[in-house]
Amino acid sequence: MKVPYDEGEVRNLAAPNRGPGRPSLSNQELLDRSLVLFLENGFERTSIDAICSAAGMAKRTFYQRYGDKLTFFKATLERAIEQWILPLEALEECVKDDLEETLLLIGRRLVANVMSEDGIRLLRITNAESPRIPEIGAFTYEAGTGPTIDWLAQLFRRRLDCGEADARKAAIAFMNIAVGGPPTAAAWGVPVSAEEIDANIRYAVHVLLHGLLHTAAPRMSAEASDIAEIERLQHENEQLRRLLVDSMLRTQAP
Repeated sequence: MKVPYDEGEVRNLAAPNRGPGRPSLSNQELLDRSLVLFLENGFERTSIDAICSAAGMAKRTFYQRYGDKLTFFKATLERAIEQWILPLEALEECVKDDLEETLLLIGRRLVANVMSEDGIRLLRITNAESPRIPEIGAFTYEAGTGPTIDWLAQLFRRRLDCGEADARKAAIAFMNIAVGGPPTAAAWGVPVSAEEIDANIRYAVHVLLHGLLHTAAPRMSAEASDIAEIERLQHENEQLRRLLVDSMLRTQAP
């Protein structure tokens, strides 16, 4: 889901846009407008003065509402994350009779959300600030990642008839392999093509459903064939050597 701001708004946030005497922005409007500043400049370089200027708000009012910039920053990101996280209803729409098709659709839906413009920007700022503000990472997990893993685990339990522990491991593995790689790389500026992203999702689904041994079977068979061929040649060489020795002995006999 897209965070409610547009690119034109970014250019106009630096100047006050509310005249004196007008009603102040609602709490939601203030958080949405301030999100643009935090995404563009980061936490440290976004000042309370800039936030109040963008909102047409007195600093006294800001402090009365939030107390300090860190509390306000947490509230801003929490609102943005709540709006951006893919609802479980959207995953339900991906469920088909065929489990492999279902997982492909789910993987593509999750990755598209994470790799959206808003998703990449939120991923960057949460990764950058989470070491200092661990509550942000915890909130992201509790609001989105955790419920998604729980939902996937229930799907695996129903479709694969496996225990709760194995179903949860499968759900975590799916999220790590299918969703974790390309978005993280893209967030840090690594070019990732659409073909690479989809190939990664398909590979994750294949490995999850069929396992690495099945994936590696052709190579293992080829290696086994090579070993058998080498052993056959060694056996033939040994037989030839014995024939030559026997022939030489007969030639030298009186």
